Amino acid sequence: MPALSARLPSPTPEALAHSARVVAHIHAEIVAAGGWIPFARYMELALYAPGLGYYAGGAAKFGGAGDFITAPELTPVFGQTLAQAAAETLAQTGGDLLELGAGSGKLARDALLELECLGRLPECYLILETSPDLRQRQHALLAADAPHLLDRVVWLDGLPERHIGVIWANEVLDALPVHLVHWTPDGVLERGVSGGDAGFAWADRPIALPALAQAVAGLAVEAPYLSEINLAAPALIASLAQRLERGLMLCIDYGFPRAEFFHPQRHMGTLKLHYRHHSLDDPFFLPGLADITAHVDFSAVAAAGREAGLDLLGYDAQARFLINAGLPQRLLGLDPATPAYLRTAAAVQQLVQPSEMGELFKVIALGRGVAAPTAFARGNRSHTL
Repeated sequence: MPALSARLPSPTPEALAHSARVVAHIHAEIVAAGGWIPFARYMELALYAPGLGYYAGGAAKFGGAGDFITAPELTPVFGQTLAQAAAETLAQTGGDLLELGAGSGKLARDALLELECLGRLPECYLILETSPDLRQRQHALLAADAPHLLDRVVWLDGLPERHIGVIWANEVLDALPVHLVHWTPDGVLERGVSGGDAGFAWADRPIALPALAQAVAGLAVEAPYLSEINLAAPALIASLAQRLERGLMLCIDYGFPRAEFFHPQRHMGTLKLHYRHHSLDDPFFLPGLADITAHVDFSAVAAAGREAGLDLLGYDAQARFLINAGLPQRLLGLDPATPAYLRTAAAVQQLVQPSEMGELFKVIALGRGVAAPTAFARGNRSHTL
């Protein structure tokens, strides 16, 4: 068991046993690979190994009882506001709404109920969810809070062959496996993971993957520098673009344009581990019990969309996007003297304050054959990409 700081909650014996199984699984893969695997493979196993990985297990992940809180967990007005933007596109295209990684299901619930009020329900609300446990939770929530809309919800095992309508992904790109690259005075290396009886350890090797070498070649980074290269995010965008015949793709996540992503101040990268609402720097801490994330290079996301034939329709901070999409009006219907108003106002502040989620989180819109959402009409930062 790793050393636990006094400020960190101790895992249960069952949780520790689960983490030990994850560690053994990753160790076996390292041995089979000759003693070293890329960090991207380690992250993939720690998060998504069937029946073992963090997102494949049954532990609570979202909300106060989990490891982090996402925007839909804070307040229903987040999903309601996103629904306003989706309604604009659905009015142009009809079709379906596809959510990647639906978490607890609260975004789906809040958006569907709002789209119903707006008279813009999609033909189907598609959810691509790899975790059987989360699928069950999503179904239970929707069955309890929106039973009359449940027949519109379809869970998918893979991406649809074609899609017309809206695709959105809230805090999905940050959880895709990333490669670690170490710029040194002697050259550029890939940082991977070795392991033995003493646990996992860092180990650098020359870059062997052509796609990674190509991604690194165009970066002007001064050594020494350590950062992440996310090859999975552009690949996902390209795959979605192949399927999007007409409609809007909306991704919301924390990150930067490339000039900020590779800023000298970020010389140790952005990789973080989240455990019981604590942020740690050690990705080897309790594998299978904690989330591992990295900030998003939105310039790479935009480039992948353009190369796949999509239009860059908008890019801005979450705060301005939500405000332009009508978030303040959500408070007008509440009595300021009620606890509900105070709770909602506090959550809204967390969504839009620069010191909270308002500036760090960004919204990028890519599309084909549709107009840009009006939420980007003022303050669009697409030029920074």
